[in-house]
Amino acid sequence: MNKRSFSRVLLGAVAGAFLLPAAALAQAKTLVVASSATYAPFAFENKDKQIVGFDIDIINAIAKKQGLALRIVNTPFSSIFASLGNGDVDLVISGVTINDKRKQSYDFSDPYFDARQLIAVAQGSSIASLKDIAGKKVAVVSGSTADDVSSREFGKASPNIRRFESTPLIISELASGGVDAAIGDNGVIAYRVSQTQGLKTVEDPHFPKEYFGIVLRKGDKELRDKVNAGLAAIKADGSYGAIYKKWFHQEYTPQ
Repeated sequence: MNKRSFSRVLLGAVAGAFLLPAAALAQAKTLVVASSATYAPFAFENKDKQIVGFDIDIINAIAKKQGLALRIVNTPFSSIFASLGNGDVDLVISGVTINDKRKQSYDFSDPYFDARQLIAVAQGSSIASLKDIAGKKVAVVSGSTADDVSSREFGKASPNIRRFESTPLIISELASGGVDAAIGDNGVIAYRVSQTQGLKTVEDPHFPKEYFGIVLRKGDKELRDKVNAGLAAIKADGSYGAIYKKWFHQEYTPQ
């Protein structure tokens, strides 16, 4: 290779060095995912203080399909939306119900879990529906769908609605007799009740169907498209069904 050819190669390499980093950095960006790790079996800390659960397996499977790098951060549910809104995190997966109120401020992926509200009460309780809770004390997670449901039914300022930061706290309050009922998402309430003596669950058929979605900042279409493509892929190849069975011990049946 003569000097002139070598110079051309060198110049090309230098030019390429300036062109590549932007694309490489964009590809290598680690997305920060917020999840409240007090929400077994969706997200919780195991004995080694690692965040595990259905939600965690789902978002990791989606990321693997789409070649995305993730970092999961344990974030209290009460501040999870603020963390997304101010840019501290890029995604939220934490058993978040898709509803019209939230869609005004955030974007959602396609649904990744079919849900409904479930009531927990003491074994000897006569409560058989939401209306039976009128005049009684009920525990909910602050800002949750159960909070919205209770606020509509009993009045947002009702002193009988006791708001807590996490599902373990509302179940603990119920178990200790501090409230007459606790309301939350079916998967997590059923799991917590199964781990707590003296409690049972009550299904109210009047609770509407709900769907969990992965939450994104408003207008982040590129990331939403990637998440949706990954979700569709894991449903198509059986990965979703395997994860569902792992955490809920039954076959997944689409609603």
